[in-house]
Order: sequence, then C-alpha cells, then structure tokens
Amino acid sequence: MSNAGATFAPVPPPEPDVAAAARARQDLLTKPPGALGRLEELSVWVASCQGQCPPHQFDRARVVVFAGDHGVAGSGVSAYPAAVTAQMVTNIAAGGAAINALADVAGATVRVADLSVDAEEFSEPVGAHKVRRGSGNIAVEDALTAEQTAAAIAAGQRIADEEVDAGADLLIAGDMGIGNSTVAAVLVAALTDTEPVAVVGYGTGVDDAGWARKTAAVRDALFRARPVRTDPVALLRCCGGADLAAMAGFCAQAAVRRTPLLLDGLAVSAAALVADRLAPGARAWWQAGHRSPEPAHALALSRLDLEPIVDLRMRLGEGSGAAVALPVLRAAVAALASMSTFSQAGVAGSGEPGSVRW
Repeated sequence: MSNAGATFAPVPPPEPDVAAAARARQDLLTKPPGALGRLEELSVWVASCQGQCPPHQFDRARVVVFAGDHGVAGSGVSAYPAAVTAQMVTNIAAGGAAINALADVAGATVRVADLSVDAEEFSEPVGAHKVRRGSGNIAVEDALTAEQTAAAIAAGQRIADEEVDAGADLLIAGDMGIGNSTVAAVLVAALTDTEPVAVVGYGTGVDDAGWARKTAAVRDALFRARPVRTDPVALLRCCGGADLAAMAGFCAQAAVRRTPLLLDGLAVSAAALVADRLAPGARAWWQAGHRSPEPAHALALSRLDLEPIVDLRMRLGEGSGAAVALPVLRAAVAALASMSTFSQAGVAGSGEPGSVRW
C-alpha cells in the first residue's frame, strides 16, 4: 500500500506575520526582553496558529485518547495483561482515569475512541470508529490489512474533523493500549534507523527478562519492516496498529485544519513521526507536551525538532503529560494577551530616561 492510500491537503505553516507581531509585542511588555523564557516562544506559536495577536485563551481544549490492543502483548512485553486495555477504556469513559483528573485541572475535556480494543464493541461514541478487534502480532505478522490501515487513518482524520467542527481550538492526542510502547519503539526505530537496544525501554514496568523479550520482538518486527521503511502507510500496516494509524491521521488532520495540537508520550510521538511523512509541514502545528523516560520518545522528539514543555518523568500515556503541560501553554497565552505594555503602564522601557532596571 503506497502513500496514495492516505491523502492530505498541503499543510502551510502557521502565520509568519502574526508570529512577528507577537515577538514584537513581547518586547513591549513590562519585563526585560526574553525574561519569560520558553513562555514567550510558546505564546508566539499560539498566536501564529490562531492567526491573531494577541492570542485568545483556549475555549475548548480537547483530549482524544486512542485505544487499541496489540498481538505482540502476548509475547510478554508488558507488565500488565491485555485485558487492562478494555477495562481502562471503560474507566476513562466513566471519568475515573488519571487523564480525566489532569484534564479537569487543565480546563480540557476528554474523549476516548476504541480503534482496535480486543473486546466486544463499545457503544457510540466510544466505538464509533472501531476498525478491528486487536492488531496483529507485529513480530510475526502484519498489524493490519491494507484496507484496515486506510480505514484507521481515515478514522483519525474524521475524529479530528469532528472535534474541530465542534469548536475545539486545541487538541491533545493520547493513547491507551497494552503493548503499544513496543509497537511505537518499532516505528521510531524504523524511521530513525536506530538499533532495537537503543529504543526499547521498560514501558509499564517490565523486569529485565521482559525488556529482553520486548527487544527481541522489536528486532523481529524491524526485520519484517525493512522493505517498507520508506513508505509510512505500509509501515503502519506492517508494524503499527489501528490505534497508531488513527493517531497519525489525527495529528496530520489537526494541522490541515490549522488547529494547534499537543503531543503526549511515546506512542503519540511515534504516530506523529509517521504523520509528518504523510503530511509534510504538519509538525509546525504541534508542540511536545512532555518527554517520558522511554528512550524512543527522546529520539522521536529530536527527529521532529520539538522541545518538550515539561519533563516530569511521566510514562503513563493517556494524554496525561500533555494535559499537565496545558496550563503552561495557557500561562504563555495569558502573559502575551494580558500584560500591559510599557506605554500602557507608564513604565519607562529599557534605554529610556528613568527606565526600570531589573
């Protein structure tokens, strides 16, 4: 299956003129230039994505958790049984998971979507975009058929469209799936030409024997993926999964719809690496919410040239790290939009007679 199976509109960058105006406004605010550090950079990004300076505070930040099971989990690569995926989907839908608590504090709402959970179908809207029950064991077989891969990418696109059409002005991609860090490690290794031992981490907390099994599974999947490493759609078919493919479609379509997006952990960032090849230019519409301890996550962010907003050693997934980063992004917007300029406050700027010295 070639890239023709997933068609995306060209992705122009956020507004450069608005970015310039935002940088100029930062220099007029009552502070030394650059004193707010990374907050200033983030505020410029938000303004350019929104196409206005000063930017407005986010009215409808939305977390979408993509759920799916993976056949490779049967190889003992996770500390938890595969049944946990379906149980956690139910927990997230009921509002009882970590992502629900963190999103509530951050002023975001949560949606969970079952793409390939190995369980009976959930009712809508959770099960509205289900592609199959569980993805194949990538160590020995393809994760998906060509048709399922296309369907999963399209599902991610539709979910992004649904959220933007409903008024979402910031999207967060999250994941839920036992075994998905193994799948994500394969995608990152394939797209960065990295050896298995350099991408495999301890995921949900496997012991050394589990790490060895996980590394072997990644090695075998990488061997299978060698013929399709340059074809992002075929790579998702061979060693991805319906949830990862949908996340790739979601991340790409968010950029097509000119909507800023926060990436979460390893699984989401691996999908974003694929999305960046499906829709070149999309990465300009993304920020990395956080960096997890998984070695493949740092590799993915480096390849995407994204600096994480926070680094709290979180490794849960679900969109949790990005949700923690959202208040920082809101603070960046507030500073650029709400602070007074030197002239408004009657404060002398740098270099002027009577200027304030910090």
